[in-house]
Amino acid sequence: MRRPQRTASAGSRLGEKRGRRNGYAQGYHFGRCQSIRANVIPAVPAVRGLKVLYIPQGFPAIDQGVSSALQQSVRELVVGTPQTMHELAEQHRPDLVLVLNGLHVFPPDHLEQVERIRQLGIHTAVWFADDPYFTDFTAAIGPKYDTVLTHEQSCIPFYKSLGCPKVIYLPLAADTQTFQPQPSGPAYQSDICFIGNAFWNRAAFFDRIARYLAHKRVVIAGGFWERMSKFKLLKPQIRSGWMPVEESVKYYSGAKIVINLHRSHDHPDDNKNRQRIPAQSVNPRTYEISACGTLQLTDLRDDLTRYYTPGVELDVYRTPEELLYKIDYYLHHEEQRRTIAYNGLRRTLLEHSYLSRIGQMLNLLGYTN
Repeated sequence: MRRPQRTASAGSRLGEKRGRRNGYAQGYHFGRCQSIRANVIPAVPAVRGLKVLYIPQGFPAIDQGVSSALQQSVRELVVGTPQTMHELAEQHRPDLVLVLNGLHVFPPDHLEQVERIRQLGIHTAVWFADDPYFTDFTAAIGPKYDTVLTHEQSCIPFYKSLGCPKVIYLPLAADTQTFQPQPSGPAYQSDICFIGNAFWNRAAFFDRIARYLAHKRVVIAGGFWERMSKFKLLKPQIRSGWMPVEESVKYYSGAKIVINLHRSHDHPDDNKNRQRIPAQSVNPRTYEISACGTLQLTDLRDDLTRYYTPGVELDVYRTPEELLYKIDYYLHHEEQRRTIAYNGLRRTLLEHSYLSRIGQMLNLLGYTN
């Protein structure tokens, strides 16, 4: 009877030892991240003598970052709604009306409001954050604005061909006050994490790695994952439905590796892109994952190396097999994994916050002082 008691006691001591080791590793990692955040001081953009009316789309991860950055970058900021654009422009007479995306939640008289704002002599700009996936709709929106900003480089010739007066390539960024490393409890910890909807290319990709993931500590969150043929195999590890931003940050922070897999541009069920304009630019998740101080493994996009150095600040994969090889490698090389994650955090804070991006945008629009 004593033997089981000794075994239980030994198991308990082993569990405590593992718990202390895990707690130390978590604390050390969070401390390193906090040190980086404290010591990386990005250049503060000059405050322009502008009044700006900003119209959000309803993307919390982007809207809050853009609003905060504008607040710090211009003389006066007014934040409005799609329904009251013209009314607020007429009341406040801003120098610039900046609209995020102009899709989904905008009313039927959206473009009529834009025309009336332009008649007031106010500069209007729309920043498309969903390109190229909704270009069937943005084709009618872009020409109505004085300036089109798009995060997708392949859409530049498309908007120019429509006669848009001014077209500017402007990548997205991370709200580094929201997306930042956090201490994470056991419920948020994983070896591998992916957050996003199961567009058809993602469902097919995860089907190819499902058997491997089934034996790892994995968190997958988002909608439509029932599309996978091997859904039942991963069902216990899938959090179905929309993941709030605050929860996403906790899962990113608690993961050893976060996968980024961009959506495909050409599946008709997932996109409104009849011209099949290719998707070449990185998504906002690229910046947001790195802002959380976690190693990111991402598929390649043409402009990725403008913003991060593969193997130094994140790493890349081209096939499911290469992804699995790199997951195994980094799970067994913790120091290298952490070093790349810290480098990615540092680069994001220096260059890819919305404060930096809004400064770039105002310069590109000609507001240099």
